[in-house]
Amino acid sequence: MDILTLNNVWMMLCTALVFFMHLGFAFLEIGLTRQKNTINILFKNIFIITVGLLLYCLIGFNLMYPGFAEDSLGIFGFSGFGLEPPLQNGSLDLAYNKGYTYWTDFLFQGMFAATAATIVSGAVAERMKLGPFIIFTILYVGFIYPLAGSWKWGGGFLDRLETPFYDFAGSTLVHSVGGWAALVAVYLLGARIGKFKDGKAQAIPGHNVPIATAGVLILWLGWFGFNGGSVLSADPTATSLTLVTTCLAAAAGGVLAFITSTALYKNFDLTMFLNGILGGLVGITAGADQMSPSDAILIGAIAGIIVVLAVGLIDRLKLDDPVGAIAVHLFCGIWGTIAVGIFGNLAGWEQFLSQCIGVICYAALCIISSFLILFTVKK
Repeated sequence: MDILTLNNVWMMLCTALVFFMHLGFAFLEIGLTRQKNTINILFKNIFIITVGLLLYCLIGFNLMYPGFAEDSLGIFGFSGFGLEPPLQNGSLDLAYNKGYTYWTDFLFQGMFAATAATIVSGAVAERMKLGPFIIFTILYVGFIYPLAGSWKWGGGFLDRLETPFYDFAGSTLVHSVGGWAALVAVYLLGARIGKFKDGKAQAIPGHNVPIATAGVLILWLGWFGFNGGSVLSADPTATSLTLVTTCLAAAAGGVLAFITSTALYKNFDLTMFLNGILGGLVGITAGADQMSPSDAILIGAIAGIIVVLAVGLIDRLKLDDPVGAIAVHLFCGIWGTIAVGIFGNLAGWEQFLSQCIGVICYAALCIISSFLILFTVKK
């Protein structure tokens, strides 16, 4: 079997695993919320993946990979509507000069695009009508996510810094992009009735913790495709290391979230344990290919602690996030991105500075754009 075939088979398998993550998100969200909202949440999740793929085909892929000219600012580019493989000597260049085909590239990246809106879906569960969410998803997945992706993965200005910003599989480009929008949405929506009483946060238990647990385990499995496919080849050394660091960070995140929440709240909280696993996965995603196993354990462990502290902080700020999406995807996404400059092969002051610049740029884009979309829809 030639290397092009091997690469494509591996990336298509990873594409299927990332697609499977949408079932994990759906299970997690319905499990941690009340039964009466199940249909609404499932409708949003199905809408995200179907419309997200169509938007990425029509607009997003060419907005994310516009082929910035060297003398351009690297902020905005668009290479046309629809899918059209590049030409090489007058014929289709399906090998794409990258070791995998144009079609494989599109489908793998398209699965990532829908994930950003799914993060928002969890945070706004039980409070947002379908109509406004549909409008938000179309604009955010269709335009904002690909624009954000182009700044790094599309060869934009963050990729051209003297020490390029680094985000291997999307701690910032996917998770924080969704996390910032989730934070803005939760702020604008306000809390669910009964969430805060006399200024104190009240627990509104999910109706099906076994389904939520199954959702987290499906997400963990899907992350093998999320990070493993981001190697963009079937290289045995790089993929196996990436899967090891991904797995160890998840385990460390879960254990430290469990220990931290038990120490702070004096009870065994399964939902904190589950979100700690997800926090570890988000935290390692930016540098999964650059870390040693011990680095991965440390990054995941810190992410697990961050999840517990962030959930407490969000409650104190009187923000209502039913599934912990902001703590997991935003806080741990920022941590994982900055950790690239602290641990692993890229550790160093220049890299740390570049990572901070990237975090700030994405925060500005996502906060402003999501606020404009959601505030307009609310009005």
